[in-house]
Amino acid sequence: MPEAVEITDRGYTTGANSAAPAQFVEHFFRHETGRLHGALLRLLGVGNFALAEDVAQEAMLRALRTWAMGGVPANPSAWITQVAMNLGRDALRHQRMAGGKESAIITHLELGAPAAPAPAAAVDATHEIRDDALRLLFVCCHPSIAPDAQVVLALKVLCGFGTGEIARAFLSSEAAIEKQLTRTKQRIAAAGLAFDLPAGEDLAPRLDGVLAALYLLFNEGHKASAGDRLLREELSAEAIRLTSLVAAHPAGDTPPTHALLALMLLTAARFPSRVDAHGDLLRLDDQDRSKWDQALIGRGLVALAAAAQGNELSNYHLQAGIAAIHCTAGDAASTDWGRILAHYDELHRRQTSPIIALNRAVAVTHVHGPQAGLDTLAAIPDRDRLESHYLLHAVLGELNWRLGRHAAAAGNFRRALHLAQVGPEQTYLSRMLERSAQVSHGDGSEVAAPVDAQRSNSADSVEPGAESTPKG
Repeated sequence: MPEAVEITDRGYTTGANSAAPAQFVEHFFRHETGRLHGALLRLLGVGNFALAEDVAQEAMLRALRTWAMGGVPANPSAWITQVAMNLGRDALRHQRMAGGKESAIITHLELGAPAAPAPAAAVDATHEIRDDALRLLFVCCHPSIAPDAQVVLALKVLCGFGTGEIARAFLSSEAAIEKQLTRTKQRIAAAGLAFDLPAGEDLAPRLDGVLAALYLLFNEGHKASAGDRLLREELSAEAIRLTSLVAAHPAGDTPPTHALLALMLLTAARFPSRVDAHGDLLRLDDQDRSKWDQALIGRGLVALAAAAQGNELSNYHLQAGIAAIHCTAGDAASTDWGRILAHYDELHRRQTSPIIALNRAVAVTHVHGPQAGLDTLAAIPDRDRLESHYLLHAVLGELNWRLGRHAAAAGNFRRALHLAQVGPEQTYLSRMLERSAQVSHGDGSEVAAPVDAQRSNSADSVEPGAESTPKG
């Protein structure tokens, strides 16, 4: 029987209670994809994004076949990296033999391009960024690429996101994201952009895109867009690790970077209480605050203090402020929703995102009541962009329930459940739908039978009893 492997914060070690090789390879590939793509692009050249992705995919397939037969090796990271690098070198030799279509890359290789180094855990004394995943993140955020395209490319090649996950993060379609990725890669290849990582202050122009990609990476861990788990802690942990490296670099030592790090730490501190022992979603009012990680809260507050240096105020400052208000409230009843609403008012003024507007409506509800929340939702100018996201319908259902409009609430929860893709959120919505349907039927209203949770399909939820981190 293949030897099991335990995935830990420090790496991958053998253990008795791990997943099957196929599940492990999938988890491993998502966790290591940025480092692996970074190493491959150092070898192949940045113009070969598609080739690097193909090589990484082939390495994963070989791992699936080999590990299923002989077990997971003691050092799977080294194993899959070696396989990928060998495949990459084979691809370069094949290109040379086929006529040198990638002459610049071959010349670079023949002149002695250095082999991909092992990733470092920190920035060295000269402040050169050596971590492959972080280097790749700055590479993706070249100033010649449009800001949105920077983030999309980073999420794809660094974070291993699928086009569906990226589309949900941007409130877009998979086809549109696929086209944007193709155009970006073609533009890179055609323009021959110099993607060598600049030194020192020349990194600064890329920082906005880097922070945006890290923000979305963390959000996918904070609230998965699909699957059986609400949380994907490994993604959030990687986002925190990379953001910490950015903050430690002179070019990244800025108030927005520290504010983003504070937001991540303060949000991650509450992860242990967001689901119960069965993995079911817990509302903020029902969470056991004694489970909150006080060490992370302390680190988050220190980062927030660092972000307060100077006069700069970013969206990350405002969101970190909201997270800090939650973390410092003794219980749900003492949460200062007035201050939270003030933060959302400023966020909404600075960025007219429908997701921010939806979160603001939740805060309005806590301060002024459910009818005010409904009125705020109705006033969102681009509300149609939220129609395919179940969080809108979940909030509508909760507000209608509070107002005693049980039939309307049932319809809202039914729509939300149809769109939901995350298991714990589907379970929660099923309970809300059943509750609303039963009361509506008791009132004599005509209500269809509850929808089976297994038939649902799409992303994110926020409801007035829960805290949230805005996406988009």
